[in-house]
Amino acid sequence: MSLALILLLVIAFIVVATSKFKLHPFLTLLLASFIAAFAYGLPSADIAKTIASGFGGILGYIGLVIVLGTIIGVILEKSGAAITMADTVIRVLGKRFPTLTMSIIGYIVSIPVFCDSGYVILNSLKQSMANRMRVSSVAMSVALATGLYATHTFVPPTPGPIAAAGNLGLESSLGLVIFVGVFVAAIAALAGVLWANRFTNVEPDGEGAEQLKQQVEDFDKLKAEYGVLPSAGSAFAPIFVPILLICLGSIANFPSAPLGDGLLFDVLAFLGQPVNALLVGLFLALRLLKSDDKVQEFSERISQGIVIAAPILLITGAGGAFGAVLKAADIGTVLGESLSALGIGILMPFVVAAALKSAQGSSTVALVATSALVAPMLGDIGLASEMGRVLTVMAIGAGAMTVSHANDSFFWVVTQFSRMSVKQAYKAQTMATLVQGLTAITLIYLMSLVLL
Repeated sequence: MSLALILLLVIAFIVVATSKFKLHPFLTLLLASFIAAFAYGLPSADIAKTIASGFGGILGYIGLVIVLGTIIGVILEKSGAAITMADTVIRVLGKRFPTLTMSIIGYIVSIPVFCDSGYVILNSLKQSMANRMRVSSVAMSVALATGLYATHTFVPPTPGPIAAAGNLGLESSLGLVIFVGVFVAAIAALAGVLWANRFTNVEPDGEGAEQLKQQVEDFDKLKAEYGVLPSAGSAFAPIFVPILLICLGSIANFPSAPLGDGLLFDVLAFLGQPVNALLVGLFLALRLLKSDDKVQEFSERISQGIVIAAPILLITGAGGAFGAVLKAADIGTVLGESLSALGIGILMPFVVAAALKSAQGSSTVALVATSALVAPMLGDIGLASEMGRVLTVMAIGAGAMTVSHANDSFFWVVTQFSRMSVKQAYKAQTMATLVQGLTAITLIYLMSLVLL
């Protein structure tokens, strides 16, 4: 049996196991690692060692980043910082372009907060703005959802892009991944806004749609539940200071040494390492704790963050194990040469990620599994350079948003909270993610022509 056919069968196993039989992605990827190892004829004595080293290798660095980023996100969510972020964007942009404003709010909030949680938090704000500005709730819902989705799939420290970057050997280049991801995500979000504007005169047709008018009051009640909201500086600092430090650290490490090699370089090189930068962000987030017993509250937030991060860590580790098996089997050379002959280059990771995303629903699983799959092939398809790997992360991210439909939890969050029927949600939300994905991969392909 050819190497390519074995790989296709293993991918088919991942898709069927997660989508049809609802097997947890962690166990699915782990089983896929063993199946691939035996199918490719790896020495039986080395299989467990290869899988364990692949699992531990990716988590040895990326694991701490995922946990710290998740804890910061929980603190921002529970403290009302996400509401402050939204209010700040509204004050800056005004109410002239409601769908664009809503998208930008989602774009910012989803960097630290998972898109599902972000939508739930911001839903009443979205409906309040829709009612006050006399804009369709459907248009505002799609604008918010696509804004959230853009940074969720492209911008670290969101776990999916971080895991993909780790699988592709970009642990020390996260600043560049962030820089490129922010740009690509902005274009994807803009595409989502343009699609959302098609529905400015369309009202939701699902059950409970007539009750949406009440959510103006719901938003005021929501804000009141948080008590005194944090200031804009306190709300934005825990996420944007670490991102700035990571980017400055990457600049400091440029071969041309733009910041010299003295004390400034040493400080930025240290603080710019993602783990250290996110620790700084975590300390800044301490200002958002509200209870009298801040130590107890902080412990609770850490526990909540670990619970949220645990399945992501397991999936990421299993993806690393799968990648280690493929690397040990040297499948990258054979398939890479074949794919290189086809000349599809950067489009291949997009197609694989889109197939996995559409089949099993999870963007994070699509990012982790696809990055593990393509890592051994990068040299043979001309993407082994640092920028080639960064653009590969972006291409996988574009695929991981194509498309969100009924097997995706985010689809149901958007559908239920916006009171759209499933049919309407497919026309509005699912098609929006298709437009976003195709727009993003077109941009990434054009960037590859210029930068590679």
